[in-house]
Amino acid sequence: MLEIGAGTGYYLGEVLDAHPGLLGIALDVAKPAARRAARAHPRLASILADAWRGLPIRDGALTGVLSVFAPRNPGEVARVLAPGGRFVVVTPTPRHLGELIEPLGMVRVDPDKERRLDDALSGTFTRIDHAVVEFPMKLSRGDVTNVVAMGPSAFHTTAGDDPRIAGLADITEVTASVTVARYAPVG
Repeated sequence: MLEIGAGTGYYLGEVLDAHPGLLGIALDVAKPAARRAARAHPRLASILADAWRGLPIRDGALTGVLSVFAPRNPGEVARVLAPGGRFVVVTPTPRHLGELIEPLGMVRVDPDKERRLDDALSGTFTRIDHAVVEFPMKLSRGDVTNVVAMGPSAFHTTAGDDPRIAGLADITEVTASVTVARYAPVG
């Protein structure tokens, strides 16, 4: 299993824990993330690479590719998947972190995101199924700062100095809301 844009390797590590026979490869363009991912799980290797420049994996080598809030290169993902392989894509829904959007002026998730994803993958992949997963999270101000810094709102604010974050309660309950979609290569 390859995770594109794996960051710390957290999600891939969870997948590996759930599937004891599986081996994982974490791919990220950031050197600090790749270093950290290399230590995330005993059955995980880490690669420093840019998914848009091609995946350094041989054709048909993988049973699965995972993308959690990360860039997707459909042609390359299809190339590295073995017959019967699956591409799992996790994207935020419009409800994701909704409790923070107004108070912090965060960028909203496009309500058409799911359709745009299917359109971007069409011709290369077909969606097999999907599920919306939601759960509450209790975030400290530091957690909120990190969440803002990791997402698209980071380009519109300096989270560390934002007085709106300082004005939040010590703990803020927010909703995590994502769509988990599985795709199969066309043909």
